[in-house]
Amino acid sequence: MVYPTIPLAQSIIELCKAKNLTNVVISPGSRNAPLTIGFTNDPFFTCYSIADERCAAFFGMGLAQQTQIPTLLVCTSGSALLNYYPAIAEAFYSQIPLIVLAADRPLHKIDIGDGQTIRQQNVYQNHILYSANLTEEANATNDHLINEAIHTAVIQQGPVHINAPFEEPLYQTTTQLSVKPTIEKPILPQLPVVDYNYYVNQWNQATKKLILVGSLPPHSLTQDLIQKLTADGSVLFLAETISNIQAPTVINAIDRLVIPMKDEDLQHFQPDILLTFGGMVVSKKIKQILRQYNPKQHWHVDTLRHYDTYDCLTDRIYTDAPSFLTQLTTNTQAVSSNYSTWANEIMCSRNAKHSQFLSEAIFSDFAVLDYLVAQLPHNSQLQVSNSAVIRYVQLLPIDPSIDVFCNRGTSGIDGCTSTAIGASIGSAKPTVLLTGDISFFYDSNALWNAYVPKNFKIVLINNGGGGIFRTLPGHQENEVFNTYFETTHQHRAQHLAAMYDWAYFQADTKETLTSQAQAFFTLSNRPAILEVNTPTFLNDEVFKKYYRNL
Repeated sequence: MVYPTIPLAQSIIELCKAKNLTNVVISPGSRNAPLTIGFTNDPFFTCYSIADERCAAFFGMGLAQQTQIPTLLVCTSGSALLNYYPAIAEAFYSQIPLIVLAADRPLHKIDIGDGQTIRQQNVYQNHILYSANLTEEANATNDHLINEAIHTAVIQQGPVHINAPFEEPLYQTTTQLSVKPTIEKPILPQLPVVDYNYYVNQWNQATKKLILVGSLPPHSLTQDLIQKLTADGSVLFLAETISNIQAPTVINAIDRLVIPMKDEDLQHFQPDILLTFGGMVVSKKIKQILRQYNPKQHWHVDTLRHYDTYDCLTDRIYTDAPSFLTQLTTNTQAVSSNYSTWANEIMCSRNAKHSQFLSEAIFSDFAVLDYLVAQLPHNSQLQVSNSAVIRYVQLLPIDPSIDVFCNRGTSGIDGCTSTAIGASIGSAKPTVLLTGDISFFYDSNALWNAYVPKNFKIVLINNGGGGIFRTLPGHQENEVFNTYFETTHQHRAQHLAAMYDWAYFQADTKETLTSQAQAFFTLSNRPAILEVNTPTFLNDEVFKKYYRNL
């Protein structure tokens, strides 16, 4: 076995190995050479080389999103680790475990004009769970900091930063370990005891209970548990598409239900108890409504975080959702109420109008996505970019065998493609990314990746700009809007596909979309892009007309 000669690098690598952290994403550099030598020469680790640090971090986040095991991100000193920051913020809010191993200059070389030096210690302080600022020596203090950082990433499910200063020479190797680092056991936090008797009593008295679920990993709840909850007429169950919860008694297209509601409907919709769990919620409208029509009680169930999203949080319940809901349904009784029936009858009518509208819709973003989502291969993984695309997808039925993910921690367009590629490797499922043009071109370095699975596919909806801004109040058609808000462009993905040796398909009519989509989804020996060019100036009108029609 070949090891770096620097004892601190040996300690870091051996402790990562002891904690069974196998996925390592390395961005080429010099100062991180001791870590690169150690990880790449040990077959225990699976190493990936991603040149662009921003892409590397989102790629690693995609891996961790699927495995739920921290990905190690290894970079050189200077601005390299700053390029990790967008993914660090996303992982922080999406509760995805990442461990940044940033090589640094020794402390005495900071702020003296030396090359590739910045103030790296605590650089992520506003969006990090733990920062371990190591010294150059391998010692018990450093071992403790490394252990603590790894444990924090695992237990609290988020990003941590280990800053490791290395002095030259950096490339020397040895066949003998010179350290035996201390391996500590994690200390699990003691969660507050849940008073189930209290919650059962409150639940049994309420005639309008609203369950609202944000992003969740697939298979978080069993169908039996969902059936028990929704068998009670006083329970209305709303779950976003990225919750991966589907059942006949669950409403997924939340905006289709609530956006057309008038004041009288909203007053009837106002719940006595709002029960939430899962990650961030996409629907802006449901947040606005619940902030205006506050429930009497808002319970949020999570082992770690409890955001007061609706300005009315009353109960922070420290446990996992399946455990809480199982205890609740075991002891609660059905309450006489038309709450669920009322909402589902409205939804039934709206679903019929939805289908009728899209059957007659002109060629546009909405109509294209409606067609393509229906063509997605079963038992696959769907990654969705932010901005307009996720909002369309939230309105469309998706086969229950398909797992759905979106970076909703910070809801940024950066890194969606890189995340999807990492997730496709982490899950090993056939993966399709649905993305808009601005998100795709912004993260085009994601294609500079030697590990893309052959069955990975990108559906690119290219409407020539950031079309979502056309749907917002205050939009005016003028040069300022087109230049500074919408990001108008004439770019196409064909040359990018050729440069990275991806298969390329293109469609700009209903007829070409049908034929191209069939060939696109059938292809399995090369990663592929299907670019669908839609009209720039009609998509917002289709979207607005859709809701008027409801």
